[in-house]
Amino acid sequence: MSNRKTYHVTPHEGGWQVKGEGAKRAAGVFDTKAEAVKAGVQIAQNQPLGELRIHRQDGTIQDERTYGKDPFPPKG
Repeated sequence: MSNRKTYHVTPHEGGWQVKGEGAKRAAGVFDTKAEAVKAGVQIAQNQPLGELRIHRQDGTIQDERTYGKDPFPPKG
C-alpha cells in the first residue's frame, strides 16, 4: 500500500484548479486547463509519491499520472 499524495485538475469558476485530495482550498487556479496541468505536474512531482488526476469538463477522469517509485515490501 502506498501513501501517494493525489492532486486533481478540475474545472473551476471560469477556469481550472489544482486541488489536493481532501483539501478545502485549491493549490492554484488557472485560466486554462493546460496551465493547471503544468502546475499540477510540478506539484505532484515534488512529492516523494505523487499522483495527478486530470478531469474533463464533465468531471470524468481523462488521465492519471503517477510520480515516484513505490517501495516494494520486504521479501520473506
